[in-house]
Amino acid sequence: MKRWQDGVNLVLGLWLVVSPWILSFTSNAAALWNALIVGAIFVALSLLALVDAKPWEEWGELVVAVWLLVSPWILGYSTLPAPTWNAVIIAVAVGAVALSATSPQPAKTA
Repeated sequence: MKRWQDGVNLVLGLWLVVSPWILSFTSNAAALWNALIVGAIFVALSLLALVDAKPWEEWGELVVAVWLLVSPWILGYSTLPAPTWNAVIIAVAVGAVALSATSPQPAKTA
């Protein structure tokens, strides 16, 4: 069963991969590589979930989203608004979507 959450997180992961060029923060290596690597992880986990959804994929996205949320401060680019806000917004969005996918779904009535 394909869930809407997997498609949304796929798009968010793709955005993260291209965002360094769109938001012009390619000159900061830490922000650039963090966006590329984390975005690629989100894309991979979303594609896996689209093929055959397993709970660990959503939990994996949640763990990586927590990293993305704190990464500007850990990697030292928190003074740069574009990559910091990008990381925070995408982390919250992916985390929220991943959590919604792990919530029990109401039973369908016939």
